[in-house]
Amino acid sequence: MTKILIKDIVPFKDHPFRVEEDDEMKSLMESINTSGLINPVIVRQKKDKFEMISGHRRLKAMELLGKTEIEATIKELTDDEATILMVDSNCQRERMLPSERAFAYKMKMETIIIDVR
Repeated sequence: MTKILIKDIVPFKDHPFRVEEDDEMKSLMESINTSGLINPVIVRQKKDKFEMISGHRRLKAMELLGKTEIEATIKELTDDEATILMVDSNCQRERMLPSERAFAYKMKMETIIIDVR
């Protein structure tokens, strides 16, 4: 695990999930204030930046709290591996719009189908 600057993290291309500033976000922010960040975000190196793979809500909470650094796990991933990890980690959430879930699974299936060819 490594601390990286939040400003050095770029969004995942075509990330299908929305990050809302709602009651759940407030609860996450309170938890981070009380206990710190329990799980690091997952990123991969993209030139001189890091691409967000998993932890978009945690990143947003840290930004809203005025933090400049975040604990991260840096993984070496191909585009396909990154897409699958992003979809799988986000689909574990309890609350998700059906349209978000459908788009995410579509992304994953397209990745898997391309790998088979």
